[in-house]
Amino acid sequence: MAAVADHDAGDEHWLRSSIGAATPDTITVGGLDLPSQVMGRLTLTELAYLLIVGREATEAQRRMLDVVLVSLADHGLTPSALAARLTYTGAPEAAQAAVAAGLLGAGSVFLGPTGDTAEFLAAALADLGDLADLADSELDDATLQGVAQAAVERCRADGRRVPGLGHPVHRVEDPRTPRLYELAEQEGLLGPHLRLLRLVAAANEQVSGRRLPINGAGAGGAALVDLGIPPASVRGVVLVARAAGLVAHLAEEARHPIGRRLWLEAEERAEPLD
Repeated sequence: MAAVADHDAGDEHWLRSSIGAATPDTITVGGLDLPSQVMGRLTLTELAYLLIVGREATEAQRRMLDVVLVSLADHGLTPSALAARLTYTGAPEAAQAAVAAGLLGAGSVFLGPTGDTAEFLAAALADLGDLADLADSELDDATLQGVAQAAVERCRADGRRVPGLGHPVHRVEDPRTPRLYELAEQEGLLGPHLRLLRLVAAANEQVSGRRLPINGAGAGGAALVDLGIPPASVRGVVLVARAAGLVAHLAEEARHPIGRRLWLEAEERAEPLD
């Protein structure tokens, strides 16, 4: 069976990338000379935005991206943090494996809702057409309210939870959410995805009769799409933030180990299944 090619068979220059390249004398990243045009000028946040979106962030976009990354860097001794610490307990020589173990725990309960919410909101707004071509009057609250209602009803009809709502710890309000909305408004970046998420929460409460708060992960996902991050890339952006938190957990594990005690206590307490 012939291999399926996802490029034009006549294109002799298909094997290329705009992310980075190196020669014996140069290193380029995002089309810029790394030593002279990036180092000392762009922060890691700005570089990430450039590489993912394909253009340099404005100062407001850089600040807002920082806000989201900081909000998602750590959330305590979550399953992903414990996975990293326990892996480090078993293989302290391989910190990269411990970080990877923690990142693999990013799923539907922790971290994953950021990407799920981003894709959910983007899909709901896709019915309106290209957002860049819409006038402000076409994205008013009445229009977005209709989009929210339809999106919530589709979720419920499919038996799915509405992404971005509810939290296993912050059952009344996620402390990150109001601050994220406040800062987005201050920066002039309270875009259609963040606005829609508020209306989704209201529509879900009206339909279900149960109030679920907007979680920080969901609000972060909405903010990232409003910044121009592709919805399908949002979950990966989250991992950039959480990697920093996991490295911190490993540094603390080296100073104050809890992984071995967790393992031994689990062994001691565990009872055989009937």
